[in-house]
Amino acid sequence: MSDRSSIEWTEATWNPTTGCDRVSAGCDNCYALTLSKRLKAMGSPKYQNDGDPRTSGPGFGLTVHPQALTVPLKWRTPRTVFVNSMSDLFHARVPLDYVRQVFEVMAATPQHTYQVLTKRARRLRQVADRLQWPDNLWMGVSVESAKELPRVEDLQQVPAAVRFLSCEPLIGPLPELDVSGIDWVIVGGESGAGARPMDLAWAGDIVETCRTSGSAVFVKQLGSCWNKTHHKDIEQFPTALRVREYPRTKDRAPA
Repeated sequence: MSDRSSIEWTEATWNPTTGCDRVSAGCDNCYALTLSKRLKAMGSPKYQNDGDPRTSGPGFGLTVHPQALTVPLKWRTPRTVFVNSMSDLFHARVPLDYVRQVFEVMAATPQHTYQVLTKRARRLRQVADRLQWPDNLWMGVSVESAKELPRVEDLQQVPAAVRFLSCEPLIGPLPELDVSGIDWVIVGGESGAGARPMDLAWAGDIVETCRTSGSAVFVKQLGSCWNKTHHKDIEQFPTALRVREYPRTKDRAPA
């Protein structure tokens, strides 16, 4: 697979682990699970380990790939890198020593910016003080509904240089969202087969919350239930949702 990414808020992907297990409703239509099944059928060597059919699937068993640890060392041009687009670095079966190795690679390549996103916020919080946090690491958690708001509280206790939320797929309102200490919030609806609708008012409320707090906000898409053709075209969004900012860092200010 190419390391270049079509994800709007990043530039490249790096998968030192692959595979995962469903843990919440946001996982129900997981693109990575579907893609892993296809990659296994194509013979891709990183996707030959099957997961538990109750929570995972063909080619999607949690697997560490030590040989992938050196990949960022070969990138000469600085880039923004989404870590584990096909997995979750804080999955319970990823050894802490391996997580440390991933962090060491990030620290050794300060020219890149790394974005790590997890649904395992509790484990993230529990091991945070046993990790060395490089300045070029942005740490995020997924928050798809009010049920998952405790993940935000876990993230707020993590000493990352940048903390962010991915509210995608947003499948319910987040009326009690507290973005204190959160630098960036990504908002998005769901697309693809079985997509669940996102009420545009839910996204608008998050944008307003970010405006009040000073957090940057990035509206990625409105979901294929809103418009199958234009749900990613920001020029077609309602005016209040035409916003794609980045967190303020020493190297980058919000657009």
